[in-house]
Amino acid sequence: MLIIFDLIKKKIVIIGGGLSGLYLGYKLKKEGFSIQILEANNRIGGRIFTKKNDHTKVELGATWLWRYNEELIKLCATLQISLFEQNTKGDALYEASNTNLPERFQLPGNQEISYRIVGGTATILEKLSNDFSEDELQRNQKVVRIDDKENSIHVLTENATFTADMVISTMPPQLLVNTVDFSSQLDLNLLEIANNTHTWMKDSIKFALVYKTPFWKEKGLSGVGFSNVGPFTEIYDHSDFENSHFGLMGFLNAGLANETKAYREEKIRAQLFKFFGEAGKKYLYYDEKVWSKEDLLHVDNTNFLNPHANNGHPVYQQDYLNGKFIIAGSETSPSYGGYMEGAIYRGNQIVKQLKNKF
Repeated sequence: MLIIFDLIKKKIVIIGGGLSGLYLGYKLKKEGFSIQILEANNRIGGRIFTKKNDHTKVELGATWLWRYNEELIKLCATLQISLFEQNTKGDALYEASNTNLPERFQLPGNQEISYRIVGGTATILEKLSNDFSEDELQRNQKVVRIDDKENSIHVLTENATFTADMVISTMPPQLLVNTVDFSSQLDLNLLEIANNTHTWMKDSIKFALVYKTPFWKEKGLSGVGFSNVGPFTEIYDHSDFENSHFGLMGFLNAGLANETKAYREEKIRAQLFKFFGEAGKKYLYYDEKVWSKEDLLHVDNTNFLNPHANNGHPVYQQDYLNGKFIIAGSETSPSYGGYMEGAIYRGNQIVKQLKNKF
């Protein structure tokens, strides 16, 4: 009992209420640590964004997982979350140029199966955060400064100060080093790597369409489509597990980020007509998420970074500020960095590290 009592006194502040932060809070609380999660946004989830509308739920953020995502699948099993296969039955469509109509083709039969989460990806967030108190999970707490003290570490937000034994940041590294002030100078190598670490999802524009019926299935189509010319580059069936709500979801050309939503939708409607005829234009609902416009995801940076550049770099496997500061999050994971699986893998690393430390 004395060991447990000593552990409870160890206070961990986690910056960020996305998958990484919520998972760390969930695991550390189970291990007996005192935790507080500070989320800058008015919603939890980060790059998981299951949006509910009058018709159904659509995924405008992280959507799929695969059989080789062992840690994430294990978590889903623990939380009693069910998975279902992404529908790919039927022909796919491919648009090679503006001058030719999309061509039908069969998807390879041996491709890796993608899975979705019954009820939406946000189901993971709901299950992880179910037992957090209002004090343990606080929204609208944007961190602006971290002060390293002799026997503690302080986290300052725009409206409060939190004191802890250890701070774990799950912010994307580039966002962290450019938006948070530190009382002690961070390692220069860390700053260099962080500024050249690609942030997962920041280049994506995701869109979703809801339809009354899955008309594409009636045409022998899977709903899968690819285009060399855009505006959408990929599109997939987005009907729910119960097959009671029907939709399509995909990715837009990143070059459209600075256009208006109305402009993008107009261009999509024209492309839907090319792909599916008049039925493609008869959707009930359209929505989108331009992740490059999300201030709480990344900072403007003119440097081009290849996808997953410096994800899982060894510099993130160290602790800082006299052992009181750890940088976590999907981008820091040495396994599947920049994916949901990476967030869970890195979280497990840190939980093990803190159990050994304290």
